[in-house]
Amino acid sequence: MSPQVVRGGGGAECGMECGVSAYPAPPVPPRAAPLPAHPAHPALSPTERSPAKSGLHVNFSDKGEVKERREKFLTAKYGSHQMALIRKRLAVEMWLYDELQKLYETPKDSSNPTTEVEVDIDELLDMDSDDHRRRHLTDLLVDAKKSQKDVKKFINDLLDKAKTL
Repeated sequence: MSPQVVRGGGGAECGMECGVSAYPAPPVPPRAAPLPAHPAHPALSPTERSPAKSGLHVNFSDKGEVKERREKFLTAKYGSHQMALIRKRLAVEMWLYDELQKLYETPKDSSNPTTEVEVDIDELLDMDSDDHRRRHLTDLLVDAKKSQKDVKKFINDLLDKAKTL
């Protein structure tokens, strides 16, 4: 009979338990000639079976509670052209974030909370014309702390960068 491996859970949070199976070995068919007697194994008592004759198993048991199962993620590789587009988009979004921070800068001693403005690049790109985009951005940025000249420059720069996407 060959050894048998029984698997439960696994991972760093589980302990490992090894032992001899409690199931009896299958009966051995009678043979014509009796087998020679083997000397008893010194580690086993006369009532225990030899590990070679019983079913071995390895049992993994949980030690303690498993709080959460690990989530599995699928990672994908993008082609070089797609990665270049992603990097370009990310660069524009980072620039947009930095410029909005500058437009809405408030003095540190001011007790006014900062205003949150969200500019959606996809929404801008879906608009029909630059005039429509410009009006939309002007309406969004009406509370900017910087001068109107700075706001107009920001809008023109954003529209130029959006055209490259």
